[in-house]
Amino acid sequence: MIKVLIVDDSEVELEFLDFMLSSDSDIKIIGKVKDGTEAIDFLVHTKPDVITMDIHMPKMDGYEATKIIMETNPVPIVIVSASSGTEVDKTYEAISAGALAFVEKPVGFDHPNFEKVKIQLIQTIKLMSEVKVVKRRFKLMEELKSSKPVTNHFGGLVPKEYSMIVIGVSTGGPAVLQSILSKLPENFSIPIIIVQHITTGFLPGLTEWLSTSTPLKYKIPQNNDVIEQGFVYFAPDDFHLGIARDNRIILSKQEMENGLRPSVSYLFRTAANIIRENLIGIILTGMGKDGAAELKLIRDNGGLTIAQDKDTSIVFGMPQEAIKLNAAQYILPPERIASLLIKLASKN
Repeated sequence: MIKVLIVDDSEVELEFLDFMLSSDSDIKIIGKVKDGTEAIDFLVHTKPDVITMDIHMPKMDGYEATKIIMETNPVPIVIVSASSGTEVDKTYEAISAGALAFVEKPVGFDHPNFEKVKIQLIQTIKLMSEVKVVKRRFKLMEELKSSKPVTNHFGGLVPKEYSMIVIGVSTGGPAVLQSILSKLPENFSIPIIIVQHITTGFLPGLTEWLSTSTPLKYKIPQNNDVIEQGFVYFAPDDFHLGIARDNRIILSKQEMENGLRPSVSYLFRTAANIIRENLIGIILTGMGKDGAAELKLIRDNGGLTIAQDKDTSIVFGMPQEAIKLNAAQYILPPERIASLLIKLASKN
């Protein structure tokens, strides 16, 4: 049984979340409180397996509560947020402070997406209940942001120029992307293309957050955009992103792959077939197997491949599937991925 504490200043939202989560027999609601201070007080005497945390609340908001909880009495936290304005900004601050994931505020019973949103919320709660969190993650994140990548010796590197990096990531992605990208220099020369599975409406906030906390330039591209050095591109909501022969981005509404659009598989496959041996493919934390077989294609075509290691993955699904297929030449934590990318870019 997964014990959940719900934190929200709206009585209606408290009851609605209670109703949705209680519909699953594996979940038990053990408390409902109306702001961050009440959540912290609750944890003094009772320890839930997961906390769902609202962002905007009186007395203490979700970001401040997350920061304090993760420093003093850590519990897996899922942010429940609207996808617009300051809520998105605060959501990513809470991710920096140690929250593991976020979901969009639930829609009403009569909304056509109600069942889909409910399933996503319950699935996220179940996944996060299995994550072991530790004290002082906030301070650790601050140290990671300010530290330089460690110097490593990577065996088996073939001297060559790489022209593109493709990354696939899902659950737990924003924090690990921030950890890697913040360590790359401002003049990093290899363009980076990312598929991040994310709730619709949260992507612009992610690129804005990364642009303020890393030295790189970010873009959500239009169809037929030319890929430029020095940019990081994110696949837009509900579009596959592919690579064309003339170094352009192709956006597609083709059928979902692995139940997803955008799909990591689509990006990796098109890039592997165009860029071939000059491609770096990276698969990071996330649920499922999206991109795993195509990472093997990148390797088979002569590209260099990396998977995030188990210890640092919030959800080890996607990297594990790639590793099972012998798709990853390197299995590394985020800081070593950054170091390897810097070393590879130095050959350009």
